[in-house]
Amino acid sequence: MSDDHLTPPGNKPMVTPIVNSVNYQYGSFEVLRKISAKEIEGFAYHRDDNPTVKKVEGELARLENAPECLLCTTGMAACAMIFFTYLSAGDHLLTFHDVYGANYKVSLILERMGIEITWLDASHPEKVPENIRENTKLIFMETPTNPLLKVLDIKWLADLAHEAGAKLAVDNTFATPLHQRPLELGADFVVHSATKALAGHNDVMAGAIACSESDYEKLWYTRQAIGTTLDPNSAFLLERGLKTFEIRAARMSENAMAMAEFLDGQSAISRVYYPGLIDSPGHEVASEQMTGGYGGVLAFDAGQSAEDAKKFIGGLKRIYHAVSLGATESLICIPYLTTMLYLPPERRTEFGVKQNTVRLSAGIENIDLLIEDLEAGLAALG
Repeated sequence: MSDDHLTPPGNKPMVTPIVNSVNYQYGSFEVLRKISAKEIEGFAYHRDDNPTVKKVEGELARLENAPECLLCTTGMAACAMIFFTYLSAGDHLLTFHDVYGANYKVSLILERMGIEITWLDASHPEKVPENIRENTKLIFMETPTNPLLKVLDIKWLADLAHEAGAKLAVDNTFATPLHQRPLELGADFVVHSATKALAGHNDVMAGAIACSESDYEKLWYTRQAIGTTLDPNSAFLLERGLKTFEIRAARMSENAMAMAEFLDGQSAISRVYYPGLIDSPGHEVASEQMTGGYGGVLAFDAGQSAEDAKKFIGGLKRIYHAVSLGATESLICIPYLTTMLYLPPERRTEFGVKQNTVRLSAGIENIDLLIEDLEAGLAALG
């Protein structure tokens, strides 16, 4: 029976089909040979590749202006794939306290594998050169960072890494490709928790790595070996989010800027962290390497104690008390109690986070309503 009805001549579906098949029938042994030799495009098994996933990978590669992109199950899977691909026993990883807290758990696994790790405070990037070693193989960073929105100079760090024979990986989740393209600044890898602004609707988990063609082959090998290929249903939802990504990301950035400016003038708020503010320590570098805004996430210290931060959040009516970020809804949390639970208590605060530090991810709501809600939070502080 012919399958021609699946792809009618002269047209194609507006929505990428979800191909749930785990395996594929070969038309002949010659077709098998050509697919195996990569002479023709084809599929054999989902852990290798999937048509729906590959379509979305191409769209993400274009967003990052990258030759290639791999999708995987989560943002942390994307980070782990880079670590497992480019680090071996005896190698050195240089990273920052100012990365997503779950990387600490991965670091414990890496250390068991014989990998040396140096953790630095992103507030002091001048310490990077003196901490690069002969066996440094990878520098892993975020900018702006989670959760204090510190800014690191991507081009400078890429030059340092390459001079040492190392590679630079940049987690671009906070900035998004709308505002920052690390590959164009010299980075070797761009990592995304595609769960966040790329998908944008709190309904899918995915990770992405944008990279060169040669690095794609190495990372594909790791993904195929450990089985972190994204499922087609999640890829479908991610692609749906990408259709509105640029509009949503622009609105989130505008809302974040407006809320940062509002909070910056409030006596009950002792510090506001957002690179869009002119007096932010990272404003100058961010203005050079980011375009069209500074992202949709900000942080601030509410009152003087953890109880003050809880009161502030308790007074909100529209902004949701939840983890994650980059969603259509505005989300707020206390990192010390949520996203940093992966870290021992003493490590949660040593690089600037306080128990009353609050992280706020701007959604796409009407800004007047969001400001009104922040006023309600301030009123709850008394």
